[in-house]
Amino acid sequence: MLGKAYDSQVCSIARSLELIGERWSLLIIRDAVFAGMTRFNDFQRDLGVAPNILKSRLDGFVDAGIMVRHKYSDQPELFEYLLTDKGRALAPALVALTEWGDQWATDDPPPILYTHSVCGSSISQQTVCEHCGRVDDPQQIQARPGPGMPPERLALFTQTS
Repeated sequence: MLGKAYDSQVCSIARSLELIGERWSLLIIRDAVFAGMTRFNDFQRDLGVAPNILKSRLDGFVDAGIMVRHKYSDQPELFEYLLTDKGRALAPALVALTEWGDQWATDDPPPILYTHSVCGSSISQQTVCEHCGRVDDPQQIQARPGPGMPPERLALFTQTS
């Protein structure tokens, strides 16, 4: 967690990292979104993550509304972790991270390909201008203060932009 550093960050990336930025978080969500995993033992077996860490991450996802805990057995008492709409909405971010990793983190061919389940065509994540269409040059993307920028931070933001 960003902890005390979060207080100085007025940024939705920082807010997102507070919820999903720990080491195992995106891998757990990846398994839930793309492999349909819901059970503690399946996550633990697939990832090899320590049970105490997995429990902490799953509890955090439940607290954040990314997953809900659902009892599927009384004897023994067992729960599964189901993605909410908020959790499923992370799929495009996972696709974007995968594309970045395929291009910049390895020389090997992509180990995972995302396809549209309806027609089988490839899925990609793109940055799109609502007026001009696709934007391929990251230098053409500008960060500007939004309506949620606190007034006391606005002047500081515009000085560094």
